[in-house]
This record gives sequence, C-alpha cells and structure tokens, in this order.
Amino acid sequence: MSPKNGKVKRIGILTGGGDCPGLNAVIRGVAKPAHDHGLSVVGILDGFEGLVEGKAVELYNKDVSGILAQGGTILGSSNKGDPFHWPEKNGGDIKIVNRSKECIRNYEGWGLDAIIAIGGDGTMHISKKLMDMGMNIVGVPKTIDNDLEATDQTFGHDSAVWVVSEAIDRLHTTASSHHRVMVIEVMGRYAGWIALNGGLAGGADIILLPEFPFSWDVIFEKVTQRNMRGKRFSIVCVSEGAKPIGGEMVIKAKDIKRTDPIQLGGIGEVVAKRISEGCDLETRYTVLGHLQRGGSPTPYDRILSTKFGTSAIELVIKKKFGRMVALKGSDIVSVRIEDAISKQKLVKPNVQAILAANAVGVSFGTEKL
Repeated sequence: MSPKNGKVKRIGILTGGGDCPGLNAVIRGVAKPAHDHGLSVVGILDGFEGLVEGKAVELYNKDVSGILAQGGTILGSSNKGDPFHWPEKNGGDIKIVNRSKECIRNYEGWGLDAIIAIGGDGTMHISKKLMDMGMNIVGVPKTIDNDLEATDQTFGHDSAVWVVSEAIDRLHTTASSHHRVMVIEVMGRYAGWIALNGGLAGGADIILLPEFPFSWDVIFEKVTQRNMRGKRFSIVCVSEGAKPIGGEMVIKAKDIKRTDPIQLGGIGEVVAKRISEGCDLETRYTVLGHLQRGGSPTPYDRILSTKFGTSAIELVIKKKFGRMVALKGSDIVSVRIEDAISKQKLVKPNVQAILAANAVGVSFGTEKL
C-alpha cells in the first residue's frame, strides 16, 4: 500500500493498549508538524477497535492545542481490541475471531498512506502483523512498565514512578507514626522497573521484583533487624508479578477477551499477611492500581513524548515505514518494529539501579543479587 503519487498526504494515529500520561503529548507532537507539512490527520478512536469498527475523526490544529499536559488520550484507547484476537459473542459464549481484513478495508477507505501506532509490546506485535498485510506503520513506544528492550525508556514510565515515589513518601509518615510495616503493590506485570525505580526513589527498605523470586525468611530477617535496631517501621514495595521461591504469581482474574488473559494482583496482601504472621508486627498494604496510569505527565515524559511524536512524523514523511522511534542515550533513533518486539526488557542483577539499591541497604528478598 504505497502512498499515492509517491508522497504521504494523509495519516492515521491511534493509541493502543492501556492509557498512560504522555499520550496526548505524542498526538500533539505528531499532528502539529504533520499539518505544517500539509498532511491531513485522522484520529482513530479507541485504539485498534476504531480501526476494526471504522471509528475515526479528522484532527485539526485546534484539537491538539492545550493537550500537552493533559492525561489520558483524547482518542480513547483499549487493551481488548486486538484485530487478530477479537472477542465476539456467540449465544452465551464468547468466540475469538480474526477481523484484520476490516482494518485493511478501513485503512484504504479513509485514504490513509500510513498509521502512527502508539503503544507497548502488544500494540507493536499487532502492528507487525498488519505490516505483513501491507499496511504502512510507524511505532511509538508507550508503556508505564518500561519493558521494551529497543528503547532506553518508554514514555509514561517516569510519570508512574513519580506516583509510586509520592505514595511511598506519604506511607513513610504514617508507617513511622504507628510503627507499622507498610506494603505497597505496584504495576509492571512481568517486568519490575516500576517497583525498582519507584521503590528506590521513595526509599523503600525491601523491593520485590518478578525477575528475582524472593525468600520469606530473608524478608522476615530484614524487617526484624530493622525493628531491633530501633527502626520501628519498614516499607516494602512489591511488583504485582513478584513471587516467592518455588511459588507462583498471584492471579486476580483471567479475561479471554484480552490477548494476554492473565490479570495480576493480590501479592501485596499476601506479603503483608505473611510479614504480620512471621514477624509479629502490625502490617498494612496499599494497592496503587490505576493511579499509576492517571494524571498529568511529568515534565520528563512531556519532553520525551514530544520528541517521539515529532520524530515519528519525520519517519512517515521520509516513508521509513516499519520502524519504531526509540531513545538511545540522549538521542531519538529508530529501530525495526520486529526488532523492537523480539525481546522483553527485564531487570537484570547488574543494572545500575540494583547496584545503587544494594549499596544503600535495600533488600530484594534474596540472599544476594
């Protein structure tokens, strides 16, 4: 599906997967320069749902003015809109069907020359499949989980870390006042970046990550030692995907309408209960949940999102399709989308944040990392 007359004239933009701060900044970063280059911009509503169901609006400059600091996405989003894994009611049951051909039909019907797809690992996997069907796509990496290997950081992560660190700051005061152990459960699924960076920024005493199964005895020992040394409270930051040695992740629910049906949640309560029983200390837990996705983006995410958006439209204008913008050091580069999704970025024992946390006495619930 090459652009007509060899020149890009009309593009679509969609925000797939879960929402996060910075999405509107990317939309603005795409639309403003696109209009300056004489391109028309179609906003596809509700992620890939809109591409399947034909829901879209024309985006003009007035639509993207004043949205830089606005949380969420003016286009709407959905993490249940995989065209290749589309839930369809069949009587009382749900049947999974493939509706990717409708994406192609709407893409052609709208007269699009390319689409800028903003999303995480799932969005990029879908984009790759649609590219294989002939669609021109440029990707922008978005996820609070920061689990895309091809970029040093995804936008949205810094904002989520800020929420976690702010929450831990507040938990510190109530924990110290009541001499309690406070457990805070954060998002991240199979990657521990939010817990690691948020816990480090907030001064957590124990950080539990999906990458490193933890020992109950090590946790009990850390909490008990702090108590014996006169530090009569402890803060435990636990990622939703964390699990004990020999144990399993805590699954809250399964939703077959999602490409990945597993919904994690509940490990914070489990950890709090075990600490209370194992250390005979008053323990409470807090689940941050979707607070980590909401609100205005941090200044860092506003800048990164704007850089990503403006770089993505440059790739489209130059017809460098099939690529995703990425942060490498202080530079915005581009990588092939298939390379971007080839490997998930997980926390490794030698990353600088782990080394720094170890140096200041943080425990990861293991004998040694």
